[in-house]
Amino acid sequence: MLGSIRAASLGKTILDYRQKQTPNTADVTYYWLKLRDFPLAPYHHDETPLSQRTQGLQENESGWLETLAKMDGFVFVSPEYDHALTGAFKNTLDYVGPETDHKPVQIVTYSSYSDGGMMAAANMVGILQMLQMIVLPTPVLLWNAVDNFAADGTLKDHPNSAHFANRLAETTHDITFYSQLLKDHPYELATH
Repeated sequence: MLGSIRAASLGKTILDYRQKQTPNTADVTYYWLKLRDFPLAPYHHDETPLSQRTQGLQENESGWLETLAKMDGFVFVSPEYDHALTGAFKNTLDYVGPETDHKPVQIVTYSSYSDGGMMAAANMVGILQMLQMIVLPTPVLLWNAVDNFAADGTLKDHPNSAHFANRLAETTHDITFYSQLLKDHPYELATH
């Protein structure tokens, strides 16, 4: 899922690259979601989604939550805005309650600078853990990303490109493995 709503975001080229490199198989279907496709007003409901089911959801709000509920795992791709994930991305996460509970998530951040979105990745961890998601341990940081990804969704010939290709392929392997594992063995609350 792309965590930017910009029409011509760098993240779109990264998502396009991932889509080209990650075909569906007989056992796994990948969905390529963009926040632009889920326009949500700032969260304004009285309920706290993690504590109680949100009432009075509009169609686009319930569509967002239903989409998340259908997924077995996630790769969240986000730029870094002012050392954090985007405000639009944070807002969509504010709607989330049980839909992502105990589902695995891999964080991928990117930046036009040398830090690769490190602060955004760190910012996301606490939010995703609060949503009871299982955050995979090593985020993928794509530094100087504008120098590495072409507008057509391919990797440019750049010194970092081989490293980025390997790390992004690892994310596919990791999220597929953990998503399948947890789908086959759903988490159950301990009984006392």
